[in-house]
Amino acid sequence: MTKEKAKSPQDLLAANKTWAIKKTEIDAGFFKRLSAVQQPKYLWIGCSDSRVPANEIVDLQPGEMFVHRNIANVVPHSDMNSLAVIQYAVEILEVEHIIVTGHYGCGGIKAAMSNTDHGQIDNWLAHIKDIYHAHDDEFKVLSEGQDREDRLCELNVMAGVRNVAKTSIVQGAWRRGQKVMVHGWVYSLTDGVLHDLNVGLAATADLHPAYRIEGA
Repeated sequence: MTKEKAKSPQDLLAANKTWAIKKTEIDAGFFKRLSAVQQPKYLWIGCSDSRVPANEIVDLQPGEMFVHRNIANVVPHSDMNSLAVIQYAVEILEVEHIIVTGHYGCGGIKAAMSNTDHGQIDNWLAHIKDIYHAHDDEFKVLSEGQDREDRLCELNVMAGVRNVAKTSIVQGAWRRGQKVMVHGWVYSLTDGVLHDLNVGLAATADLHPAYRIEGA
């Protein structure tokens, strides 16, 4: 089987023009509405993996989902990039759902479980290694390989959900009575299906008392 030649940047620009023309043929006012305002109800925090295109796998159009992606969908307390995205999504766009989404077969998860030197990225993957270490007893009873990788993928998403909910941004929204639900999903590359881990958080009361931020 012959490997398909990769498209050049010029090919992408040409494809963009074709796409834009088709969009206006279907809906003449599409770009006029889109350029005026964005009012997404969802913030997607996912992995940078090219096989997991946020809008496409949930069948949403441009403007319907605010998206933040990084290696292995990590949400650290100290990451100003993630915090800026969450603040803008919650306070300016007033999204109603924040969805932390991982995916089985994640390269970042595999790298975090290995002892190989990956360079600078190991500093980022240390967040996942901490989760791996914290659940050491659980991993000892799982067979090595896919079972462990899949479970760490799920635990990483769960940690991300909690970290989003712990932020002063989300808790501030809850105190104001703003409707914000934080979800944890995992995507399967083998069949294209999303799985809800049922770890959603929707109020400060859902958090351990140590993380609750009370209003002044």
